[in-house]
Amino acid sequence: MKRYVTVQGDTWDAIAYRELGGTRHTGALMAANRACHGVVFFPAGVELTMPEVKEAKREDITIPPWKR
Repeated sequence: MKRYVTVQGDTWDAIAYRELGGTRHTGALMAANRACHGVVFFPAGVELTMPEVKEAKREDITIPPWKR
């Protein structure tokens, strides 16, 4: 499993965006690191487990019929 070591000031959504490809993965990141739920701004040096995330395929994204 992949790990990430925080830098001072990291936030859940910033880590998810930068390391997992989007803020939509913030919930999965938090679920994989339940011991850190109370943290808003991380200090440097916290080791987090990075969850496996599935990238959305083009057809998985809801697109209105007139734009297909």
